[in-house]
Order: sequence, then structure tokens, then C-alpha cells
Amino acid sequence: MNSNNTSSSGQYGVGYLAGASDFAQLVTPFGGLALWANAQALLRVEFLLEAPPAVAPSGAILQDAVRQLEAYWHNPHFTFTLPLLSVGTAHQQQVWAAMQRIPVGQTRSYGELARELQSSSLAVGTACGRNPYPVIIPCHRILGAKGLGGFNAQRDGRDWLPIKRWLLAHEGVR
Repeated sequence: MNSNNTSSSGQYGVGYLAGASDFAQLVTPFGGLALWANAQALLRVEFLLEAPPAVAPSGAILQDAVRQLEAYWHNPHFTFTLPLLSVGTAHQQQVWAAMQRIPVGQTRSYGELARELQSSSLAVGTACGRNPYPVIIPCHRILGAKGLGGFNAQRDGRDWLPIKRWLLAHEGVR
């Protein structure tokens, strides 16, 4: 993870992050998050496995994002109200919207979401892995048919499942 406003995942390219005017890193109960924004919207959130050195946000969007994330750490029922940059395909946006409708403390399987959206489990899983706003768009609430499933598209070949487990436990999923 770089702190110079470049994405380690590269999944959308750097084009949409080129407009980032604000960057922040924050320590979370499970490691850390890196966030990018411009004056209008949150552009990206990325998980960090290790607690990063804190980088305070300077702009209003990221200041609000940090405030809202801290509220969520204290209350898993907190509702995020951040402006998000619209990225992704129409199908990805459909999956992300469906994830946001899953209540706190509940989960769905990739297959259940696929049936709801008249899609395939693989396409739903791919959209989950490309979610640019983890935690805020709760991809952690999507599980495999027989277990946790994947998480964070196994970026950089790392095991991100401890973060998924923490988020689910925080929301009361056992």
C-alpha cells in the first residue's frame, strides 16, 4: 500500500484516483484503512492488514468519512451517508446496491444474491471483489454457500479473511 495516492490493487487503474485531492490513513480495530477523496466524493477505500501510520484528512469529505467510520466502530448499526464516486459496471453497481440493502447482523450467500439479481454466483463474487468502498458498502455480509467465501479479492495474495471475521462479529453475526 502506498501513501502517495496510488492504489495497490490497480483494479480500476489510477485514472479515477488522479483526481484525488485528499488522502488519509487510519488505524482500525482490525488493522487500517486508506481512503482517497476529492472535493465532491469519496473515491476509494482500501484495507490495510497492519495498522498504518496515521495520516489525517484535510478535506471535508474525508474528515466526514473518518468520523462516520469511527461511529461505525462504536455502533455497527450506524448508517453511512457519504457521497461516493459512481464507478464500476452497471452489474457491479447493482450488486453493490443489493449489498447495502442487507441489514446489519444478516448475511446472504453469493448464490442468494445472484438469484435475486438474476445473475451468477461468480459474477456476484467478482463484483464483491471489486467493491471500491469496503465497510461502507458491506461486501463482508456476502458469504459462500458453505463458509465465509473469499474477501477483498485476495489482493496481493494475502489472507484478508480475519478482517471479514472481525466485521461480521462486530455486527453480531456468529
